[in-house]
Amino acid sequence: MKEYIEARAKGIAEHMIETKCTIRVASKIFGVSRSTVHKDMRERLLEINPQDAIKVKQIIMMNKEHRSERGGETTKLKYKRVQ
Repeated sequence: MKEYIEARAKGIAEHMIETKCTIRVASKIFGVSRSTVHKDMRERLLEINPQDAIKVKQIIMMNKEHRSERGGETTKLKYKRVQ
């Protein structure tokens, strides 16, 4: 694995563990696609640091459970701004 990919995966993992952010937010912050972040966290991080991979997986699952709540809030805000 190339060094810059490994460094990116470590950086994204650290950020996600500290902030518990979503894959979408992490992709915007690090300037890569969501699929790249997903691949980094699911496959590459497992090779680099298995302990962090477990933590990130838990964060991803937690965010997945709460996504419908966040979606509802976003829709409410959107329609408040339009009116």
